[in-house]
Amino acid sequence: MTTRRATLFDLLSAGVGSDPALIAPGGPVWTFANLREQVSQLAEWLQARGLGRGDRIAIALGNGPAMAMAFLAAATAATAAPLNPKYRRDEFAFYYEDTNARALIVAPGEGEEARAALRPGMLLIEAALDDDGRLTLSAAGEAGPPRRDGMAEADDVAMILHTSGTTSRPKRVPIRHRNLVASTANIIATYQLSSADRSLCVMPLFHIHGIVASLLSQLAAGGAVICPPGFDGLKFWSWVEQARPTWYSAVPTMHQVLLARAERNAAIIAANPFRFIRSSSAPLPPVVMERMEAVFGAPVIESYGMTEASHQMTSNPLPPGQRKPGSVGIGFGVEVGIMDEAGNLLPGGVKGEVVVRGPNVVDGYENNPEANAAAFVNGWFRTGDQGYLDEDGYLCLTGRIKELINRGGEKISPLEIDDVLLRHPAVAEALAFAVPHPTLGEEVHAAVVLREGMEASERELRDHCARLLADFKVPRAIHILSALPRGATGKLQRITMAKTLGLA
Repeated sequence: MTTRRATLFDLLSAGVGSDPALIAPGGPVWTFANLREQVSQLAEWLQARGLGRGDRIAIALGNGPAMAMAFLAAATAATAAPLNPKYRRDEFAFYYEDTNARALIVAPGEGEEARAALRPGMLLIEAALDDDGRLTLSAAGEAGPPRRDGMAEADDVAMILHTSGTTSRPKRVPIRHRNLVASTANIIATYQLSSADRSLCVMPLFHIHGIVASLLSQLAAGGAVICPPGFDGLKFWSWVEQARPTWYSAVPTMHQVLLARAERNAAIIAANPFRFIRSSSAPLPPVVMERMEAVFGAPVIESYGMTEASHQMTSNPLPPGQRKPGSVGIGFGVEVGIMDEAGNLLPGGVKGEVVVRGPNVVDGYENNPEANAAAFVNGWFRTGDQGYLDEDGYLCLTGRIKELINRGGEKISPLEIDDVLLRHPAVAEALAFAVPHPTLGEEVHAAVVLREGMEASERELRDHCARLLADFKVPRAIHILSALPRGATGKLQRITMAKTLGLA
């Protein structure tokens, strides 16, 4: 790897100076030259206040160019710790302490909960964006002595994120510049990204998917990133019409929201075709992919990513490469294997735990030898997902190992049940999950949201499942809800669903 592409700041050298790098819908446009200049100045400002390599800077900003620039500056001067700005005070307090954050970046007049959780000695920094596109930082509190040890290098930690921690304390994932540079190179190669492309960044920029796929990879390809204030199903098509992106990446729930509003935006879709649409961070039901391709007239590419792999691990290829609905594709710059519980690699077609290795995979969790011993085996990272490699080497996932439903010894993939329910014409969203059972261990239940203006009874939905599934896979109860619970990034909360409905 050349030093030219060793760090995140180096990635910004990919674009021609006068070309657009960041675009705010209805607002300023930042060229690559302007973006490099601002990030460099902001990083120097941070280091002049004692924040340098190894120091963690928490960022609690909403999506948009200010968040993008603050993140790049924090990662260049020190280590960025992007946080969901909607956390509560106790959550901020946990993450500040867990990362040993030295500073917090917020917008003026915003971030009440983030401010309230500040620890003694933390520097409060306000990031204000003016109408001309200039981001200025101002500090409240006592700054440390200036740092003079230079900007971040390839082996430094660019950002610190956490695993989702649905059942236990979240683990810290230190992602180095070299990991992110490798991941962006893999994504550029997968989708043949170039300076002619524009991504529409609707994923949160506190999440690995938004940071690496939507932001860093497109900048590293020399093309512009359209950076709205976040995902908005009502405004999405006006952004498309105004800024003409060539692609976007999102979680399946976002795709489904856009699909539901596609009919009334048919003219914009026809006039502004996407080169491709990417889906990641949760399984995309094949029926949703079929509908999207029919409506949007663009290939929908499903990929598979995790924080520990700096996002992307596998992806279906672009046409004319073969795309397999129900599979998450092949490794690009990443080795993929299937492993048994004893650590042996399994042959094609055999189910086991998905493992990966490559330069995008992190070295390990921070200060967590027990978790590292379990997750990192002989150079491979154990993903916690079950799956198999088909005859062409495409990875097919059968579910999170901890989410598989164990009914009387039968291991049932909830993804299979989701897809069957989604094929009922009245079902808009579906989520199969396990409920404790006194003799079977676990029983299959499902929750659905019906399409607007349509009706279906629980009996009708169970009969639909019985026609397409073996009897032991048919949900014993189907709960018809107005909405399904989601996490901060739009992921459905399968593992806590029984508890949410008072069934655990």
